Amino acid sequence: MSAKGKVFVSRIIPEAGLALIRAACNAEIWEDPLPPPADVLRSKLADIDGLVSLLTDKLDAAVLDHAPRLKVVSNFAVGFNNIDVPACTARGIAVGNTPGVLTDATADMAFCLLIAAARRVVEGHQYTLSGAWKTWEPLGHLGQDLAGRTIGIVGMGRIGYALARRCQRGWDMKVLYHDVYKNANAESELGAKQVDLPTLLRESDFVSLHADLNDATRGMIGAAQFKRMKRSAVLINTARGPLVDQKALADALKSGTIFAASLDVTDPEPPSMDDPLLKLPNVVIAPHIASATVETRNRMAEICAKNLIAGVTGQPLPAWVNPEVAPKRRT
Repeated sequence: MSAKGKVFVSRIIPEAGLALIRAACNAEIWEDPLPPPADVLRSKLADIDGLVSLLTDKLDAAVLDHAPRLKVVSNFAVGFNNIDVPACTARGIAVGNTPGVLTDATADMAFCLLIAAARRVVEGHQYTLSGAWKTWEPLGHLGQDLAGRTIGIVGMGRIGYALARRCQRGWDMKVLYHDVYKNANAESELGAKQVDLPTLLRESDFVSLHADLNDATRGMIGAAQFKRMKRSAVLINTARGPLVDQKALADALKSGTIFAASLDVTDPEPPSMDDPLLKLPNVVIAPHIASATVETRNRMAEICAKNLIAGVTGQPLPAWVNPEVAPKRRT
């Protein structure tokens, strides 16, 4: 092993993190804009001590079997659905992520998407670019009001709370939320009410998804759920693409079952160019950029680097997904 530890960084991340990694490790950095192919990633894993991964790098048990000396996987993301964490734990591999620094940027993006869809901003922009705008139109591009409406938050964690706070404090919205846990702060500070999912869908003008992706939430918003929503409702998803049945969403938008949708995540990413969603005027699709601010990505990169370095050197990770691995970590 190199005195500094050998690591592989599977994509170029901000220099705020790369500088730390280069100083502390013998680092190889994948510079292609696309992720390393699966066979290339397996070959890199053969003799490294640490890996910086992205959500696009799938690390299951079969892949981890190609990493006999890997000590740490540092994911450049809050989520870690791309990693088989139990398989890492069983092999003594520490897993880190970058929580706590994306909250405001993601909440801002969720509200940006909400207002863009509700007020038909992108549709209007395209209308202008097409040359179709000839005069002020009394009935043109009518959208939905925000002030005093109801926001439904599915998953009242840090990001869901931050969005709810923006909506309630800024636009005097009523807040409903669906979560397995009660959020006392949301209830006391924002007047939020915890309800079941059917009630939230039925009563909300805007439904914003902030749930984790797991077996219980995969496909949780589908045809039956869209039928419960108001015809004037807007769906926002800045969490994970597979929370939504994408075909059912396209059908709901095309039929007018709901008014509009805004997505920062899709399933798959990116969507196929023949995906029906891309042909609809009442959907806004951003390329997974909710955390894409300079400050946020720099902070993510720093945490990611510190997780990597701690894992390679046998120290506790600053942001540890599987701290239970500590007694059996690889040395």
